[in-house]
Amino acid sequence: MTRSGIFCISLIVMGALGMACQAAETPFATRLPPPAAAEAPATIHHATAVFAGGCFWGVQSVFQHVRGVTATRAGYDGGTKDTAEYETVEGGDTGHAESVVVEYDPTQVSYGTLMRIFFSVALDPTQVNRQFPDVGSQYRSVLFTRTPEQETEARAYIRQLNAAHVFARPIATQVVPDHGFYPAEDYHQNFAARYPENSYIATYDAPRIEALKMVYGAYYRDRPILTLAAPGGP
Repeated sequence: MTRSGIFCISLIVMGALGMACQAAETPFATRLPPPAAAEAPATIHHATAVFAGGCFWGVQSVFQHVRGVTATRAGYDGGTKDTAEYETVEGGDTGHAESVVVEYDPTQVSYGTLMRIFFSVALDPTQVNRQFPDVGSQYRSVLFTRTPEQETEARAYIRQLNAAHVFARPIATQVVPDHGFYPAEDYHQNFAARYPENSYIATYDAPRIEALKMVYGAYYRDRPILTLAAPGGP
């Protein structure tokens, strides 16, 4: 497909989505210290975690480029099944946050490393109910934990980063037990990979991938792991 063709399709899709993911600045990426509490050696090859932090296109794109991640899916978490629908969630009063469920191999990448990447590359964790111009509770930053171990590690790591004053302001990311993740519509999946020349993706999400490569090169993979169910994938 030509550059102009991709751009036209991108405009159509953006119009259909109501410009949900508005222009946002790229967060300043810096290498964060690992969790101070040593993580137990992994004995399993499959685990899942849920991350919410602004527009789910960019968050999904970041984790798709992380070695050890085996699958991702954009969706909604924090609300009920009957309201887990894009137009309803965008009203901001369903309790949902735009989220990404990440499947990974703990023998290759730990939950602690995924949190490091999330906090330093995927978003600005000090913002409350927004990521830059994207404003509303649906854009809040949350670690939806799926095990008691994840909850303990997440709370300890946030305390550690706050105590070290790694960021200019306290981390606003919530730690909440996951009571239900609901996949987003197929047209949201792999959005950054399918529309790389979209102005939002090219300006704000592509630099996050470059930051991932620069700051966490040992965990970077060039070819993203795509959600197979999404239509029109490359």
